[in-house]
Amino acid sequence: MPFTYNRTVRFQDTDAAGVVYFANVLDICHEAYEESLEASSINLKDFFTNPSVAFPIVHTSVDFFRPMFGGDKLLISLIPQKLGIDKFEITYEITVAEVVVAKAITRHVCIDVNSRSKQELSEEIIQWLETNRTDAEKAVRCGESSAVGGFPAVGDW
Repeated sequence: MPFTYNRTVRFQDTDAAGVVYFANVLDICHEAYEESLEASSINLKDFFTNPSVAFPIVHTSVDFFRPMFGGDKLLISLIPQKLGIDKFEITYEITVAEVVVAKAITRHVCIDVNSRSKQELSEEIIQWLETNRTDAEKAVRCGESSAVGGFPAVGDW
């Protein structure tokens, strides 16, 4: 199964029209990312405070299918995928009452904090990627979906 995170839309997440402000969707996705790290026993304080490596986001995209309103109960499913020796991508699917309302992607690159140059992914992140990839593959093998982790193939979007 993909990692899932439950989140209620708060007033502070919405704009003047009462729907989630577009940029806040990425904040919510990042919350899910942080929760998945913590669920994999990664110490968030160590991970984000004075690390030797960092994983800045170098690309994002969000597709919206329906509005999200204050009080909506969101279920965010995420699947990370290793893209190379120095980068990975996370695909997020956001649902409300089992209806997909948005899909997002964040692409991260591993850098040395001091030199700001790319470097190979840390063992900690490789383990996190492997754990979550394995969980997603198990869900697919159990017949949840023909696409990875229940996400439609790219051509189906």
